[in-house]
Amino acid sequence: MSSRPLQIVWFKRDLRVHDHRALVMAARQGPVLPLFIAEPELWQEPDYSARQWAFAEESLAELRGELAALGQPLVVRVGDVVEILDRARRKFGEIAIWSHEETGNGWTYARDLKVAAWAKQTGIAWTELPQAGVIRRLKSRNGWAKRWDAFMAEPETDAPRGLEPVSDLPLGEIPTAAGLGLKPDPCPGRQRGGREAGLSTLESFLHVRGAPYRRAMSSPAAGAEHCSRLSPHLAWGTLSMRETAQAGWARQRRLKIDGVKGGWRGSMSSFQGRLHWRDHFTQKLEDEPQLEYRNLHAACNGLRPSEPDAERLAAWSKGETGLPFVDASMRALNATGWMNFRMRAMLMAVSSYHLWLDWRRPGEHLARKFTDYEPGIHWPQVQMQSGTTGINTIRIYNPVKQGHDQDPDGAFIRRWLPELSDVPDAFLHEPWTWDGAGSVLGKAYPMPIVDHQEAAREARQKVWAIRKGSGFRKTANAIQNKHGSRKSGILMRGQKRKAKTPDGQLSLPLEVEDAPR
Repeated sequence: MSSRPLQIVWFKRDLRVHDHRALVMAARQGPVLPLFIAEPELWQEPDYSARQWAFAEESLAELRGELAALGQPLVVRVGDVVEILDRARRKFGEIAIWSHEETGNGWTYARDLKVAAWAKQTGIAWTELPQAGVIRRLKSRNGWAKRWDAFMAEPETDAPRGLEPVSDLPLGEIPTAAGLGLKPDPCPGRQRGGREAGLSTLESFLHVRGAPYRRAMSSPAAGAEHCSRLSPHLAWGTLSMRETAQAGWARQRRLKIDGVKGGWRGSMSSFQGRLHWRDHFTQKLEDEPQLEYRNLHAACNGLRPSEPDAERLAAWSKGETGLPFVDASMRALNATGWMNFRMRAMLMAVSSYHLWLDWRRPGEHLARKFTDYEPGIHWPQVQMQSGTTGINTIRIYNPVKQGHDQDPDGAFIRRWLPELSDVPDAFLHEPWTWDGAGSVLGKAYPMPIVDHQEAAREARQKVWAIRKGSGFRKTANAIQNKHGSRKSGILMRGQKRKAKTPDGQLSLPLEVEDAPR
């Protein structure tokens, strides 16, 4: 082994060798020990689940093979990061640590602070590099979009040509979900992890599946086929944001050169915009880590009961609210680990407005069910759909109208709610209006746990009361200045804009945003 210091590359949510700058820069300095640490304490957090680990486990196995081809397979350890890194320090002497920056949940934030303190105390250099368009210690949102574009336009980084093997070091087994203490989490429709699957998904979206993306993304059925389906691969870093953005740009250029018009060009433009939104959301959590735990706008404190109604939460979580389109969406998510953006938004909004549940517990449930869970996207969007940011449009989705709009023939509902098989098509979205409802409701399928129209009216009144309160606008302006997009957002004092009511929703005229799926 070389006499140069050992360079430890600490893999987290960057499970690839291509466009991995930390790996390449470490390899230039000396022999590399590629390390992944499975942290049981992290995986016991209420936002983590076995389906997420299953995706990560498959990705780690593939990454180990890719690194082995370079000369040094991935080393896996289970336990506390500081303890494991300190053991490496004692074994190898002089070491340096490389990793990508991570905008994770509160637990990982606290862990990284602990690692930083240990590194400083022991005099070990720890270099963190950005892997997306999120900017650490950002002072202002002004110019953020241009900086994002510039970062994504930088050349992709090829994998190192080879890695010097580290001798006499057991590789360690990649643990199972059970080995991490995770509960069984059946998810038969889960996407498979690993870079090979990620590249295949990217290729099929850009060249085969993506043409109807713009119009199909709101449909739970069509979206499953025509949305990018790249989100778990971006969340776990089997694909880099840079290579994904550049692949999209290349496709756009090709379409323009070939004179292709219509669906493809519009869909690719929409996709690129949503890559922007992905990091826009993550930047919010990076700038304000407490957003995972507290209302962004303090006026929303006490708006809903801090302890959610247990029966309502359970019914919503299981897909048993008696609102067919809501229940079908939740059951599809439970079985597949994925849902398109509109249905994610609707599920969260129904829990917040119609069921009047505080966002934290429903947010944890959805996080566990998303294979593509990424805290930086998830928690800002959870608060956005719950109306607690103070700057976003209040969207009180009409779950019946959404069903009619997005599942007009009822095929999606029938797939996931077989207990409604006897309900005629005309009544499928509102079975309680059918003369024969008594043969199904309260027996095979529950009665609605709320009157969705009355619940929406009550929620709207409560939210308006908060927003009309003294000082609400001043605080909202400050939040917008710190976190809002510079292309859209709440109106500052003296500005005017016509109010728009999104189809099928009760709406207040504030900012609305979307993100890729």
